[in-house]
Amino acid sequence: MNKRSLTALAREHLGRAREASSGRSAETVHGGHERQLRQTLIALRAGARLADHENPGDATLHVLSGRVRLVAGKDSWDGAPGDLLIIPDATHSLDAEEDSAVLLTVVKNLHA
Repeated sequence: MNKRSLTALAREHLGRAREASSGRSAETVHGGHERQLRQTLIALRAGARLADHENPGDATLHVLSGRVRLVAGKDSWDGAPGDLLIIPDATHSLDAEEDSAVLLTVVKNLHA
């Protein structure tokens, strides 16, 4: 078994995101491109954005800290610590309303 502190990892990546020109930092904590399940910690400084992108499979976003807004077309969902957002099967973006850390969980489609 492998154990990691998401709290410590979020703190580390928020520091990196604050210094990065993109305003973000990320690390895959489980799985990867070669696996069906992938979990990635993403840190965004306030005002940073993950631009419109497609969903590679079933996905959720667990807000660890801060406040974010998930946007898909005309729909949007606000997330605060402890919230689990179900990512729609549509082009979407993510905006950080404050310095934020989220855990993205993706299960890739088998027939994609």
